[in-house]
Amino acid sequence: MKNTQPELFQSDQKASSQNKSPVVCLGIEFENDTVRRDYFTELLSEKLKDPEFRSIEGFPLGEDEDILNLSDPPYYTACPNPWISDFITEWESEKTEQPEGDDYHREPFAADVSEGKGHKIYQAHSYHTKVPHRAIMRYILHYTQPGDIIYDGFCGTGMTGVAAQMCGDRDEVLSLGYQIESDGSILKEDIDDNGNRVWVSFSKLGERKVVLNDLSPLATFVTSNYNTAINNSAYIKEAEDTLSLIESKYEWMYQTKHSNGEIGKVICTVWSDVFVCPECSNEVVYWEAAVNKEKKIIEEEFPCKHCGSLLTKKLMARAWSTIFDQALNEPIKRAKKVPVLIVYTYQGKRLEKEPDDFDFELLAKTEEVRNTYWYPTNRMMYGKETRRNDPAGITHVHHFYTKRNLQVLSAFADESRKSLLSNALHFQLDSLVIRQSNLTRFLASNYFNGGGGWIGTPLSGTLYIPSFSVEVQPFETWSNRTKKTLARVDNNNSNYICSTGSATSTNVISSSIDYIFLDPPFGANINYSELSFLWESWLKIRTNIEKEAIENSAQNKRLSDYRQLMSDCFEEAYRILKPGRWMTVEFSNTKSTVWNAIQTAITGAGFLVANVSALDKKQGSFKAVTTPTAVKQDLVISAYKPDTSFERHLTEDAFTEDGVWDFINSHLSYLPVVKTHSGNLTTIPERDPRILYDQVITYYVRKGYSVPIDSQDFQIGLAQRFSERDGMYFLEEQAAEYDRKKMLNGGRAVQQSLFISDEASAIEWLRSLLRDKPQGYQDINPKFMTEISGWDKNEVSLELSTLLEQNFLRYDGKGRVPEQIHSYLSTNWKDMRNLEKDDPQLIAKAKDRWYVPDPAKAGDLEKLREKALLREFDDYIESKKKLKLFRLEAVRAGFKKSWQERDYKTIIDVAEKLPTKVLEEDPKLLMWYDQAITRSEVL
Repeated sequence: MKNTQPELFQSDQKASSQNKSPVVCLGIEFENDTVRRDYFTELLSEKLKDPEFRSIEGFPLGEDEDILNLSDPPYYTACPNPWISDFITEWESEKTEQPEGDDYHREPFAADVSEGKGHKIYQAHSYHTKVPHRAIMRYILHYTQPGDIIYDGFCGTGMTGVAAQMCGDRDEVLSLGYQIESDGSILKEDIDDNGNRVWVSFSKLGERKVVLNDLSPLATFVTSNYNTAINNSAYIKEAEDTLSLIESKYEWMYQTKHSNGEIGKVICTVWSDVFVCPECSNEVVYWEAAVNKEKKIIEEEFPCKHCGSLLTKKLMARAWSTIFDQALNEPIKRAKKVPVLIVYTYQGKRLEKEPDDFDFELLAKTEEVRNTYWYPTNRMMYGKETRRNDPAGITHVHHFYTKRNLQVLSAFADESRKSLLSNALHFQLDSLVIRQSNLTRFLASNYFNGGGGWIGTPLSGTLYIPSFSVEVQPFETWSNRTKKTLARVDNNNSNYICSTGSATSTNVISSSIDYIFLDPPFGANINYSELSFLWESWLKIRTNIEKEAIENSAQNKRLSDYRQLMSDCFEEAYRILKPGRWMTVEFSNTKSTVWNAIQTAITGAGFLVANVSALDKKQGSFKAVTTPTAVKQDLVISAYKPDTSFERHLTEDAFTEDGVWDFINSHLSYLPVVKTHSGNLTTIPERDPRILYDQVITYYVRKGYSVPIDSQDFQIGLAQRFSERDGMYFLEEQAAEYDRKKMLNGGRAVQQSLFISDEASAIEWLRSLLRDKPQGYQDINPKFMTEISGWDKNEVSLELSTLLEQNFLRYDGKGRVPEQIHSYLSTNWKDMRNLEKDDPQLIAKAKDRWYVPDPAKAGDLEKLREKALLREFDDYIESKKKLKLFRLEAVRAGFKKSWQERDYKTIIDVAEKLPTKVLEEDPKLLMWYDQAITRSEVL
């Protein structure tokens, strides 16, 4: 039954022109949407007075009034949202299908995804980084059903929210290449057991519910607008009226004279840096000196027009000008820039000209106008990007704008705040804040070649002000953005809730979320709070950086701080996710240390990783394109939270081998059965016995248990209990499915490329090489030598002979030919077929070939190898110096043995002798070290 609104809020309310119909929110019926907002705003106002509420982690920096003005409670709050639990309770009660425990099962979404950025929703508002919503839709459709609750703790611009709601849009779902039946079942293409292409049902058409959170007020503000419907016609009229009013006041600031003396309208103005010649001390306008219009290039070396000296940009110092800053009420020095090119329209034609006396006089006049509207004058926060322009005198927010653009933007902001559609209009203004600044680039190559698009966007990931910046006239931009602002979901607000705060602490009910999609910060790749500073200064609410999960020397945050913050975030994600459900983490970083930090944080929280795939967003950011080591494709981690019955059962058998096999049996059921790349079946690393054993160790160590089985006995037991295919292990029914798919794929699985960087990867490379083709040393060595150029500098370089002797077997010509060699020879040589294993001809062909041993003999080898590794580890314990060169495998073996013996001190002591980078880049070592510190502190 619906409650009615309190009497206090039934009258004297100003209803929104676009929604005068009654609305129901959290069980309360309101006269209209404006009354709803006023009612919950009053409740939020009371919450803001509570010191305990304001002490919630990640609470943004801002005054109560500004937080309330920006919020649209209870759906969106520019602070931690106190109604999240209420919505989740309501959403759960509305579910018609609620699979629990064994009723829910999904394999990880293992297919590679490619989605572009051309969708109108993606382009409605820029941001530092975001995943196209159609890419996220594929994951949501795979893991959830209509009505399921999704969480994104780093929501950015809210693309997860858009994706969740677009799962109910028939056209959007069809655009992904799926089919939809009359009952709403969604079908994807597959291949049946006979090799025929068929359509199989895997999901249902319908909107999902979504909880969105971000530390950044900018992010959540954009998110709320993307995920909130508006009355299009009412909004367009409001935007056009606002434009008409402001343009009538300030269009004179953007006038210029055509060659006949008549007035034209300025579209944009190019401004150039001015330098000082080191030889003659005269000013050099960089545009005039370096731009060669005949050659269509910007010269790196050019003559001074005053003295003829050859100059380069690096050789010259900046020219300076002193102006009176009205906002700061004091004179300031700034690097000099002058207008050099004006683009304008006259009688419908787009024309260009050099600035003349009229233009300079007009600019001088605009400088004298005193701005009576509010605009941000904040000192740029301390940081790498925010203070990068200090040497040029660009120290405060308003310095990033020309005087006239600042005047118009502040007028737009003032009019937006007065409107009943204030948030929507401010969303449109927000999309201009960066575009109208001095960050906007001049793209010389496009300009010289006569193409469009030479007015470039600011460089992604930086606050760099270029030597040639473009001042874009704001009226035309506002007009162009009006319809783009309408690119958003079309719903009645009931499917999403948005909160501003830290992902380390949410108001989400434990074990209430059906699926999590996260696109977290990538270490030091992007300094979010710094890049958001201009935007958030206009919003009057700024990010609380204390819980910002980044590497940043300006914030005194190292990789270890980043890892700890991400660990806290993933622990919170683990708490709120339902057992047996999935989390998808998109990750992109050029550093293996950060990649390792993410993996460590995920597994440390309790998640088990089942698959890693690629997400190609088709376009790279500025840094991704220009940095040689940049990751062009984002990696997508699929991880799950073990179900409660498994956790309970394992606890009972934790100290026996039965517990290990229970774990493996459960874990295999979550792994993909087949994985394809470019249409070919590929091997699945997560099913490799060494990876499976690593998972056992990680799980047991995190739980604080001793591992009750060594690696050699594990491999023997694995071969006895599970089905092996192509070096991978499956449950029996999974093996049958894999066999069918492999047969349809031509009977083979393509091994993914392996790169040798250390002993472990060298062993894996050899295993891959010899598994299908046993061969002699003379055949292996040339291939091996071409692969070892990237060997880690801290890792002891091992001879091929040592690697072979410690990990593989060589047939010496005595006794029967091993099955591995016999199978290879009889398959590939006609004259070897049908020969007995003790046939002299077969023995001669097989002699001196190295091969991968079966699990029993591999176990014997492993024991011998482990003894040798532990002897070396003993030397590391005794060493009084930092270890510069060592066998990483010896350290791993020693750490494992020490853990089993609860000798945490040895782990810590040896870890501190290792180079920091080595420890940070190795997930196994880092796990042992972190857990040893934790356990030693407890003791």
